Amino acid sequence: MSQLRLAIHGAAGRMGRRLVALAAADENLAVVAALDRADHPRLGDDAGLLASVGPLGVPLTAALDVEVDVLVDFSLPDATESIVAVCVEKAIPLVCATTGLRPEQTATLERAAATIPLVWAPNMSLAVNLTMKLVEVAARALVDQDADVEILERHHRFKEDAPSGTALKFGQIVAGVMGQTAHRHGREGRPGRRPHGEIGYHAVRVGDNPGEHTIVFAMLGEMVELTVRATNRDCYALGALAAARFLAGKPPGRYAIADVLGL
Repeated sequence: MSQLRLAIHGAAGRMGRRLVALAAADENLAVVAALDRADHPRLGDDAGLLASVGPLGVPLTAALDVEVDVLVDFSLPDATESIVAVCVEKAIPLVCATTGLRPEQTATLERAAATIPLVWAPNMSLAVNLTMKLVEVAARALVDQDADVEILERHHRFKEDAPSGTALKFGQIVAGVMGQTAHRHGREGRPGRRPHGEIGYHAVRVGDNPGEHTIVFAMLGEMVELTVRATNRDCYALGALAAARFLAGKPPGRYAIADVLGL
């Protein structure tokens, strides 16, 4: 089987370097392009050396000038906007793993999915996306069982937003099934008796925790907890690479990690 020719956008960043390293270790993948911003000080350096895996013969560049089968974007929102245009122009399947997009940027992605195959998810972890499906199943089973729902998440001390986008996505899944209309972020003082129609979110910021989410469904006398935990950040890069393999040969449209998992 021929190797899948992969371009990585944001290749000099922390996650981009891990994508290069993990793709280089996969005999079915070939990193043929490593892209980053035009003023990056390491332009021209070998992407394999930047990723500490030895030379790959692929320089860090600002422009895509080789043929590729799939492009993986793990960059910043404004950079994503520009690379989407390139993928649409060149008809390149795109895996978008960049978070924090503004509404107009998400609209650009939605439009792109009419032209190219696109995997776009708030979290690239395969385990997180499997847990999202399990949370949906639990919500449907407990919709009429007077269950309280709370979402607890832990991340590293450097994370700037709270709660995490993944925690909010879990809440959207639950509310879409169970109908909660209030989303409470933490509690203090005397908030009174817990309303049934709310979801509580609790954000913990500690050390170098790469990500942990627990969704609690609690009835009187019993509860169910679903927990998904990353032990390092490679899970996000590996999920993006799995999405890239999935996209090869797919028709235009927006796909989710659930599609990659066959859910």
